[in-house]
Amino acid sequence: MNYEAQPAAADAVRIAVVGGGVTGLTAAYDLTCATSERRFSVTLFESASYLGGLAAGFKGRPEWDWPLEHFYHHLFLSDRAILALLDEIGFRRALKTYRPNTAIHTQGRNYPLDSVSRVLRFPLIPFIDRLRMGLVIGYLRYHPARPWRRFDKIAADAWLRRWMGERAYEAAWEFQLQGKFGEHYREVNLAWFWARVVARTPRLAYFDGGFQAFIDHLAQRVRRQGASIHTGCAVTGVHPRSDGGYDVIVNGQAERFDRVLCTVSPGLMQRLTPQLPSAYLGQLARLKSLGAVVLTVALDRKLTQDMYWISLPKREGIPFLALVEHTNMIDPVHYAGDHLLYLGDYLPADHRYFELSAEELLDEFAPHLVKFNPAFRREWITGAWVHKAKYAQPVPPVGYLEMIPALRTPLPGLYFASMSQVYPWDRGTNYAVELGRKAAALIAADIQQENAV
Repeated sequence: MNYEAQPAAADAVRIAVVGGGVTGLTAAYDLTCATSERRFSVTLFESASYLGGLAAGFKGRPEWDWPLEHFYHHLFLSDRAILALLDEIGFRRALKTYRPNTAIHTQGRNYPLDSVSRVLRFPLIPFIDRLRMGLVIGYLRYHPARPWRRFDKIAADAWLRRWMGERAYEAAWEFQLQGKFGEHYREVNLAWFWARVVARTPRLAYFDGGFQAFIDHLAQRVRRQGASIHTGCAVTGVHPRSDGGYDVIVNGQAERFDRVLCTVSPGLMQRLTPQLPSAYLGQLARLKSLGAVVLTVALDRKLTQDMYWISLPKREGIPFLALVEHTNMIDPVHYAGDHLLYLGDYLPADHRYFELSAEELLDEFAPHLVKFNPAFRREWITGAWVHKAKYAQPVPPVGYLEMIPALRTPLPGLYFASMSQVYPWDRGTNYAVELGRKAAALIAADIQQENAV
């Protein structure tokens, strides 16, 4: 898409936002909510043809009323940042709450572990170890000091193994870290695990119209507040100017901005801004992450009776981390009667799955669906779509707190905000909103301070 520079008032501070995911859109929203004393001209660039980043949706068939997320999404009732934003933009009405069933699949069976009573009845862990596990989770969840900074220095795998005991940890938790972080799982710190336990709720929330409806509504508000949004516009460089500000290279053209917020992956940030000091570039380079490959499958009937989310230990020999039967939470009527499954995994960016088509992945994944329903036949499948992202899950090792790059880079007026910086929280839409607001507030405060000098 060709990009044409937008005129701005002579006294306006020109701000570029690189990336049209939820973080970038939220930052653009807050910056354009500014009062007349803070005149910001905001331009957002997104290289894809759509907005939303990892939360974006697609319509697999024209008959679907609602788009479906490329990568499975829901909210927790504890997601206060996005709930507050929804109230501001008048979109809370579209959010509905659900209490779906979740389980782990081990030794050929599904075992629900989404409540205290179910954990206490889990037959694969001796009763005394179940109690011990419950005490550990209670300690993490209800510790009055919320000591996550101390937990940053502790390896989750070793600590949980010690205090839960081998049997409880290996049966209920080890496989989740293995699936999420692959070969890095022993490096992950306890603060990340603490945040996961504290923040998640058994009741979930989902938008009428899917997450794309939220993204579209937010983008509409941002445009209405005066920001300019451009999709299909790839930023290939952000270079400081000798006279102040930055040249942002968009589809081969250079445009000058006073401030730039990049909401991209650490790897892309290194390529866009090579003039950053070597120490900051080194911080970016040291950040580890995994990608995601998700195959969405349409069936002409249910696969499981009532399971929404099934976590899958690698030891079961199933080649994906999670089976999410989306239409066991959301009525399939919104998808022309299709029953929709996500089969997903976190993988290194060089994994061969990134090179496979939907049909090739289906050949690898479909034979395993019989393990969840012995009656399953390949003929039930009526469609399949694959989505891939090489930056999808940051890996937070011991000492991660000191590794995180600052939002304010060493180059004045240049800011960086990515899901690698939402720590100790896990990546997710709620924390993308929180990060976008944090970045916008920092930019506004810096401009105010500069004007006051």
